[in-house]
Amino acid sequence: MAKILVSYRLPEAGLQSLAEQHTLITPDQLKFSRDEIMERIVDCDALLAASLKVDQEMIERGTNLKIIANYGAGVDKIDVAFAKEKGIVVTNTPTAVTEATAELAFGLMHSLLRRITECDRHLRSDPDFYWGMMRQHIGHSLYGKTLGIVGLGKIGRALARRALAARMQVIYHNRTPIFNKFEQESGARYTSLDELLQQSDIVSLHTPLTDSTHHMIGAHQLSIMKESAFLINTARGAVVDESALLTYLQEGKIAGAALDVFEQEPKFSEAFKAMDNVVLTPHIGTETIESRTEMTHEAVANLMYFFERGKGLNIV
Repeated sequence: MAKILVSYRLPEAGLQSLAEQHTLITPDQLKFSRDEIMERIVDCDALLAASLKVDQEMIERGTNLKIIANYGAGVDKIDVAFAKEKGIVVTNTPTAVTEATAELAFGLMHSLLRRITECDRHLRSDPDFYWGMMRQHIGHSLYGKTLGIVGLGKIGRALARRALAARMQVIYHNRTPIFNKFEQESGARYTSLDELLQQSDIVSLHTPLTDSTHHMIGAHQLSIMKESAFLINTARGAVVDESALLTYLQEGKIAGAALDVFEQEPKFSEAFKAMDNVVLTPHIGTETIESRTEMTHEAVANLMYFFERGKGLNIV
């Protein structure tokens, strides 16, 4: 029987099978503080890490740790290299996050181009808001637009399916350049990153945050986008140089942005709040009951499989 530290209060139904076979240490409140984690991790065999930075100090403190099961697909908050050096397995939940994140990206596109949240704000605050045609709230259709997807993993492909159903054109850039079956079935086309940025009406980011993708979208990349183009980021904040993005938005060099993630979460530039052509959400890509429950099941499956067979299902 393993001793497993769970950093955050997760859906109980998802944890039930794990609790039946192992000892779980779970928070009485919403989550454990870092100090509480450091106190409890000493003799634990596993850490189920949800909304937690797992750095070298924490890993060193967990002298019995055998596995860190990340609650989410992105592992940029975990020192994976140091865990590997210590012989600790790191897993993630790449499947459970797919549809909810793609839904949000598609919803942000709708909201940004059709100015849905902007109109909602003005209707609530401006009694003189004009209801007629061809005035301040005219937007853009998704139909017929070219969507450029940066990162054609599970989430990127799920977004592409939605875009194709809306009769959009899809181009993509990915570390692996050819998805033959996907291209044949969908009509999507691979391009270089520069070509994608130059051709797309909407650019949606779905790449993990790594050393190579940090500030992947910076001043140069923004400079070659169409002035009429929109940027959607539901990946990680630091994939975009936020300062450069702010400058390009302020100068009208791109048409707008929808951001679910930020470089210094939960902090972000106050200037974004004043921009009607920016839609902001607080990192809610997987924030649905269904997705959170399935993420718990997937993280638990990683732990169960590891303790039964000595290896993980979704090893990073």
